[in-house]
Amino acid sequence: MIKKELFGKLPCGCEVYAYTLCNCGIASVCVLNYGGILKNIFVKDKNGVEADVICGFDTIDGYLTSGGYQGALIGRIGNRIADSKFTLDGKEYQLFANDGKNSLHGGEKGFNAKIWDVEEAGTDEEPALILTYTSPDGEENYPGTLSVKVTYTLTKASGLKIHYEAETDKTTIVNLTNHAYYNLGGYDSGVIDDQMLQLDCCAINGLDSGLIPDGSLIDVTGTPYDFRKATPIGAGFGSDYPMMKEFGGYDNNFVFSAYNGQFRPRGFVCDPKSGRKMTLWTDLPCVQIYTANMINVDDAPFKGGVKQYRHCAVCLETQCTPDAVNHPEFPSTVLKPGEKYDTTTMYVFEN
Repeated sequence: MIKKELFGKLPCGCEVYAYTLCNCGIASVCVLNYGGILKNIFVKDKNGVEADVICGFDTIDGYLTSGGYQGALIGRIGNRIADSKFTLDGKEYQLFANDGKNSLHGGEKGFNAKIWDVEEAGTDEEPALILTYTSPDGEENYPGTLSVKVTYTLTKASGLKIHYEAETDKTTIVNLTNHAYYNLGGYDSGVIDDQMLQLDCCAINGLDSGLIPDGSLIDVTGTPYDFRKATPIGAGFGSDYPMMKEFGGYDNNFVFSAYNGQFRPRGFVCDPKSGRKMTLWTDLPCVQIYTANMINVDDAPFKGGVKQYRHCAVCLETQCTPDAVNHPEFPSTVLKPGEKYDTTTMYVFEN
């Protein structure tokens, strides 16, 4: 079942709609046509009590005035591009610098700030939304007209499947993701320090002070970044490890072990108190783990008037390696005419 409701209007007068996907499982999902934003994910706990497990806002104004890319689709390029520039086919492209000297999450007005066309699809058992957007050649100074399709499906097994597709008429770069902030105790339940994280990752990228990969890979053994066994997310927050001290938590690209492009489970988050668990499935090589270290506590309050707070949630942004276009040794994010960008990530909820 899909329910459509008016959520608000943009300053330009464009209407923003909320689409709620429900199939009588343990989870329901609400998506906005603005930014493809995941507004709510309600999940039942071990006692059958529902809680909204992602951060967000009650009105469109919160999404327009607050930072953090809450719940949004990110593109054309998720994460950062060093010095806001890259060279492709011998031509240098200068992007908008919105993160110091670097370009972050698509630039000044990325896919998170677009109105997407929406088509209702799927079945009562597996309702789906097909979101499409055509990014014109030169938008945010990226080359090529990029046709993007993102399909959200609520599966019978209470999984939120996100299928990303894109095609271009000119060589360009693409790295799409979703920026939802997950707190399995409920977005208003307090910090996620005691929630458990497990990742099939034996390495992270070394970073410079601007959170740009420096080309090195760091073995996670003996560091606060070793989640190969389920570990409390906050266990490393007080560590003297240089990156942890500098960034105040996690904002790191974790590299999956033995990557072969197969769609498979790669880790999970669970909340021991509520019993809720979210398993991450993906066919991508990496995941950015971000624990809301830089959240602006003075921004608009979350749903229900809950004040924003640091370490309120954890983001699991599946992706290719950040700044790959400037690192030939990384898996490529280049997309050429006649090729198709096609990747799937799924978050499966249990109680």
